Amino acid sequence: MITMDDMLRLPGVVESRSPAGPSVRIEGIAYDSRKVVPGGAFFAVRGFVMDGHRFIDRAIGNGASVIVCEEFPEVCPQECSWIRVQDCRKALSRASAAWYGFPAGSLRVIGVTGTNGKTTTARLIHRMLVLHGVPAGYIGTGLALAGKEEVVLERTTPEALELHELFLKMVSSGCEAAVMEVSSHALVLDRTADITFSGAVFTNLTPEHLDFHGSMDAYGRAKARLFSQVALDGFGVVNADDPWSGEMARVFSGSKLLCTTCQDQKFPCRSGSLVRALDIEASMDGSCVRVGYEGISIPASFRLPGLYNVMNMLGVYAAGFAMGLDPQRVVSSLSAEPSVPGRLERVSDDEGRYTAVVDYAHTPDALEKVIDALNAIRPEGSRLIVVFGCGGDRDRSKRPVMGEIAAGGADRVILTSDNPRSEDPDAIIDEIAAGIRRGSFFR
Repeated sequence: MITMDDMLRLPGVVESRSPAGPSVRIEGIAYDSRKVVPGGAFFAVRGFVMDGHRFIDRAIGNGASVIVCEEFPEVCPQECSWIRVQDCRKALSRASAAWYGFPAGSLRVIGVTGTNGKTTTARLIHRMLVLHGVPAGYIGTGLALAGKEEVVLERTTPEALELHELFLKMVSSGCEAAVMEVSSHALVLDRTADITFSGAVFTNLTPEHLDFHGSMDAYGRAKARLFSQVALDGFGVVNADDPWSGEMARVFSGSKLLCTTCQDQKFPCRSGSLVRALDIEASMDGSCVRVGYEGISIPASFRLPGLYNVMNMLGVYAAGFAMGLDPQRVVSSLSAEPSVPGRLERVSDDEGRYTAVVDYAHTPDALEKVIDALNAIRPEGSRLIVVFGCGGDRDRSKRPVMGEIAAGGADRVILTSDNPRSEDPDAIIDEIAAGIRRGSFFR
């Protein structure tokens, strides 16, 4: 339960016009005017397509008693309390956490960020905790797990209101930890503003979402926000083979930093302990490595092929080490885990004439790494056929680049549609094809 007094204490309150007393109870919170309940508060969040301020009248019509906004209308109806804030998203984040009783504070929340590898890394950290007897929830691309309940998600990281509702479900089901993918959008838009993370893991940074962030520098700084929200006694894991790891380490607010590397070189990360992969061997069935950590060498095997998946697994192992789990058990516990659905997921026919692999790769870097991984392990004399498309209403600059990458690494390229949203599917394919030599692909 929250009251009018709580609403007036939200971050960035500039002005209020409040006929309601401080002890008046708020009956609900919404940023969608259609979901307002009588006596509830409506947050007029500015979106990319729609501005919540346009729906204030509808929210009042649905019974809103409190309006939180960044601009007061010319006339503020007297039947409502009005609160003007500097940033409606930050206010929504705090109100959401308060509405659900600050449930994240009862969980050990581990955030995973990066351009590629978030889902694989987060899912396997979640599995590692469960295998070690730690009840844990999960929030990631398309799916959240809270106890025995599965929740379908529209976003990698939900809006603050849905996010804290998921945390409450986890706490209510007995979870002690939560592992979540943290997108750059969520960090910039303050969906995670009221979470103090117990740990943060950085996978890598390559060009993506530049239509939103504007530049790689802004994109990298957005990702680094996660590391500035780690508790003082928390941990961080950074991929030291990625040049952006230094920025993550620079803003890291915790106490224990681990660096992962697949490179045979001297200590690449001066501010933390090193977790290194040595003697890497890969096949279609997975990878074998030796994991070096604090003077010990641990043989490891897992069902994920490709060098980039070795890096993902190092991040998982390092998170376990940082949490104080036994290194030998951490490595052995994940050896039999199946691949993450949609991440280099292998499907073969009964006669073994071909192998079909499904992967979520939707950035130039991810596509190149998947193609390189498959070329390195496919049987001699076999062909690699790549079937892919690009999503609509997303960064258009990557389309010809991905076409060029596919044509350069595959024996045959087939271009198709991938959720065109509001765009013409054929126009998207034309933009991909601009990076491919004419006649060397099918559509």
